[in-house]
Amino acid sequence: MAAASTEPPRLKQLLERDPYLEPFRTDFQRRYSLFYNHLKNIEESEGGLDKFTKSYKSFGVNQLADGGIYCKEWAPGAEAVFLAGDFNGWNPSSHPYKKLEYGKWELFIPPEDGQSPVPHGSKLKVVIRAQNGALLYRISPWARYVVRDEDKVNYDWVHWNPPQSYIHKNPSPKRLKSLRIYESHVGIASPEGKVASYKNFTYNVLPRIKDLGYNCVQLMAIMEHAYYASFGYQVTSFFAASSRYGTPDDLKEMIDVAHSMGITVLLDVVHSHASKNSEDGLNQFDGTDSCFFHSGYRGNHQLWDSRLFDYANWEVLRFLLSNLRMWIEDYRFDGFRFDGVTSMLYHHHGIGTGFSGDYNEYFGLHVDEDALCYLMLANHMINTLHPECITIAEDVSGMPALCRPVAEGGGGFDYRLAMAIPDKWIQIIKELKDEDWNMGNIVHTLTNRRYEEKYIAYAESHDQALVGDKTLAFRLMDAEMYTNMSVLMPLTPVIDRGIQLHKMIRLITHALGGESYLNFMGNEFGHPEWLDFPRIGNNESYHYARRQFNLTEDDLLRYKFLNAFDRDMNKLEERFGWLASPQAYVSEKHESNKVIAFERAGLIFIFNFHPYQSYVDYRVGIETPGKYKILLDSDAGEYGGHQRLDHRTEYFSEHYPHNYRPNSIMSSSSQAPRGCLLHQIKVYIPSRVALVLHNMDIPK
Repeated sequence: MAAASTEPPRLKQLLERDPYLEPFRTDFQRRYSLFYNHLKNIEESEGGLDKFTKSYKSFGVNQLADGGIYCKEWAPGAEAVFLAGDFNGWNPSSHPYKKLEYGKWELFIPPEDGQSPVPHGSKLKVVIRAQNGALLYRISPWARYVVRDEDKVNYDWVHWNPPQSYIHKNPSPKRLKSLRIYESHVGIASPEGKVASYKNFTYNVLPRIKDLGYNCVQLMAIMEHAYYASFGYQVTSFFAASSRYGTPDDLKEMIDVAHSMGITVLLDVVHSHASKNSEDGLNQFDGTDSCFFHSGYRGNHQLWDSRLFDYANWEVLRFLLSNLRMWIEDYRFDGFRFDGVTSMLYHHHGIGTGFSGDYNEYFGLHVDEDALCYLMLANHMINTLHPECITIAEDVSGMPALCRPVAEGGGGFDYRLAMAIPDKWIQIIKELKDEDWNMGNIVHTLTNRRYEEKYIAYAESHDQALVGDKTLAFRLMDAEMYTNMSVLMPLTPVIDRGIQLHKMIRLITHALGGESYLNFMGNEFGHPEWLDFPRIGNNESYHYARRQFNLTEDDLLRYKFLNAFDRDMNKLEERFGWLASPQAYVSEKHESNKVIAFERAGLIFIFNFHPYQSYVDYRVGIETPGKYKILLDSDAGEYGGHQRLDHRTEYFSEHYPHNYRPNSIMSSSSQAPRGCLLHQIKVYIPSRVALVLHNMDIPK
């Protein structure tokens, strides 16, 4: 029985799909065996995964039905543990915990006249007597709410137990087939130079996201982080929603309102590392460097200056798995984007390591199989207890089977980020003249993904917006964005090129690059400048820590054109669902003409990247004969284009083989090569224009 468990039940399907993985069969067996044994031990020792991952309801400080308080902590290095706070006049020894097995400690405080002995809103600390006798005042790792007073450096733990918690009114949306993700940061979601609030996001930003046609919002920097400029990636309190934006109930309301709009809400979860803070973080919670983390060198990330979890530790698994479940069940998040997965998967954390795609890079002693096992457990738990939830891996390495089911020996994720795509666009714009853009290389980058693993395509994310880097709009238009974005100014060649390519890059990434699409807030309309949080280096300025949505509302600024195109691009995907359709058939990638054409979801996408050459009667191969009309035209006036196309034009296919398609249509250049497609149409394709055509003979 035990021996059989080492073989993933559906490993055969994985190896049949990718025979190059056959030499690594024993690796998959070993990984699955580790996962299986963990699961079996949880069943035997904890009463099952369901009970084990509900530990957020017993650890920390929790209110009992009779008004009493039950407290529980894991502090294996502590000599003694106490609870102190406003409720006992900060007496460090009046409320000692009882020592349990395996480094756990518990405390029960009876009710006072039927009321909680620890009032809502009062401050608390866990007091640890370390092995050297020192008293350490710590925030519970399970704390739900921490705040920082303006005159203080460190955060304080505040007991959150309001008389009436927020009650969700709307059901979560059904699992989406096409994900159009709006990557967001609550604190910068306002044109004002301040930390914006959950309330602002609820009533000002969510309607905007809905109008733009995005059906999913991915929230960054929600897990509490003491350092605002860390972008939320140096987490100090894993169970606490950041108080700088408002209360836990404000966040719950925000998610509830999003659900009322049919918007799925994902949390950017950081389980790859933790802040080094000890006064208001996890580090040295019990006075040792090994509580929650590896001790010594292995427990420190050399680039991020942060602590690394010991994923083989039983209580670390309890902590992290319960953390995921709390965000789903308490706040109603619909899934997660796991940050820093590459760092988790390898002992080298990806530092100084390139990935060529050689399969030996993904198997062997350099792989942290304890971390991989944790990710398998996390995805198994989510898929079992909340199958409607979505998980996304941020992995730059391209590990095979990461987005295949655990039963196949995979990691269990639903999606992975197509991280090569934004790098490719940056490289093209930085290094190549427009005439030298390689159409085949662009198509290869957009379509090069592991078979039957879903990818999230994006032209740029928050990474490209940060100070020290540049957004696509800023790379394309640079300083002229300050002077020439007004419609009252003549359209300069730089602004014209930037606006046209910005639209084309986004559409081809959206339509060809994956099974989902992501955009970072503000980038859809070419947000000017960079993103820089207040810090000593910029005199604590909020000038660049904001999103100027008002720019799209000014009718005299050209930002409105990019905003309108992004909205209509998303609305078109909503109608035809190309993200949920099979991968596109690329019929043309013509190097000298700079033309790319492909079909997906019954639509024809045509891109002319040539900087000045337009084509008349250009022949395009197609699968299905019929009458075609333009649905989306990047050259339209409402998108800042030159209006060179008549949208009343009807394009009729010919039964003429071209580019290995049975039919074709024509645009305007007999220079186009002929192949063996049986049907074709002829189309006029102006320079720097993207077109989407639909067969009007097929009802949609």
